[in-house]
Amino acid sequence: MTITFSETQKNRLTDLGWKDRLVTEEFETAEQREKAYKKIEKAAIAKNRERLLRLIGETHQPQLCNLEQNLSACLREQGFTQVTTPSIISKVFLERMSLDEAHPLNRQVFWLDQKTCLRPMLAPNLYAVSRQIMNFAQTPLKIFEIGSCFRKESEGKLHLKEFTMLNLVEWGTPMEERLERLKELADIVLRAVPIRDYYLEEEFSQIYGDALDIVSREGIELASTSMGPHPLDSAWKISCSWVGIGFGLERLLVCREEDEGIHRYSKSISFLDGARLNIK
Repeated sequence: MTITFSETQKNRLTDLGWKDRLVTEEFETAEQREKAYKKIEKAAIAKNRERLLRLIGETHQPQLCNLEQNLSACLREQGFTQVTTPSIISKVFLERMSLDEAHPLNRQVFWLDQKTCLRPMLAPNLYAVSRQIMNFAQTPLKIFEIGSCFRKESEGKLHLKEFTMLNLVEWGTPMEERLERLKELADIVLRAVPIRDYYLEEEFSQIYGDALDIVSREGIELASTSMGPHPLDSAWKISCSWVGIGFGLERLLVCREEDEGIHRYSKSISFLDGARLNIK
């Protein structure tokens, strides 16, 4: 009878980012297993230390911050204007997005009181800001924001309670050009990451209904798209045609780095730039 690494050992090696032989490695005795585990743990710790020292001594910036800057610069070059809006939003804004108390996503909202919450998405603020700008600027109008969103998710390999979103919207895209424009904008963003291998997949959004998801070759949902005119637009007094895309930046990093755990690239006090901080 053979044995494999214990769950505690597997979890420790996963935290350290070690990908090889976690499940398939088998041992005749516990002594052989402990010897192999200590050897692999030592190598994994050394790799984490190397990454952290490279960050401190060379790059001085986590990949998440670097990706934000690169995407921001890329979109500004494409004529998009960046905005920054509050993380705390009103219940009224969610209701305008059809996210009332009966909506399934309502249970994932971090409520601060009966009237305010941490934003679960960037779209409400982008609607509000864009509508104000439209009072004095003509379409096409290109707007984007990069910021934190918050949802009561079960934190698995691809979910976080706090995550970073890039939302871009182009108001005034001609109706007949919307689909091709979505594909073009998706390609612009993903080339800036860079991620080359992806495809579009039809999906049903709980907010926008029928939509397209942008999916990596590994089957990871990287972004969701939407287009209008849409029934939600009337709540914001917007009537033009448009296209929009929302990307999860931590997922983009997991895909680009061919990693397995999204927490390694998140805003964290346990991980920094893909490396485990507790490496004793």
